[in-house]
Amino acid sequence: MAEEAGCRYIHWDVMDGHFVPNITVGIPVIASLRKKSNLIFDVHLMIEDPDKFVKPFKEAGSNIITFHIETIKNPDEIIDSIKKMGVKVGVAIIPSTPLESIYGILDKVDLVLIMTVNPGFGGQSFLPEVIPKIEKLKSIMKDRNLNFLLEVDGGINLKTVTKVLKAGANLIVAGSSIYHSKDPKETIQRYKDIFISFQAYVD
Repeated sequence: MAEEAGCRYIHWDVMDGHFVPNITVGIPVIASLRKKSNLIFDVHLMIEDPDKFVKPFKEAGSNIITFHIETIKNPDEIIDSIKKMGVKVGVAIIPSTPLESIYGILDKVDLVLIMTVNPGFGGQSFLPEVIPKIEKLKSIMKDRNLNFLLEVDGGINLKTVTKVLKAGANLIVAGSSIYHSKDPKETIQRYKDIFISFQAYVD
């Protein structure tokens, strides 16, 4: 459905029941579906000790592997490890984590994921207090001439998406608003139309 509707990415939330209070898909599921899709697999590791699982997730078919800064003592090591495998690397932060925690690695990552809900469960309400963090990160990107994807995940729907695009996001994660809609393909197209109106990243 996603590919037919014109999507280029599938965002995988990998949860271990420890870093976040839920358990979702793992390596076997991603590896199995990799055989059936040519889409970009954007794998979001909401797990403890993500450095131990980088290689298996790469071998499962991940194109982007994103770790949480809250789970890593030495982010440079996991960044180097992911890049050496030929996979793009992302770093994620939860709403309560200050942006300053990732300042030192912004020039080393391909993607920064800002959570706009507390991670663990889908269908949560968007936290508007995170918007200034998105705006600040966008400003830093311009000031430092950085070119990573600024991804936003959590409570995204056809109303809140405009807020994060105005703030500076150029990649969004939409789950419940698509899968719970009456016509998922139409909803995806509406997202794309909104992106085009903001001249944002839609490829």
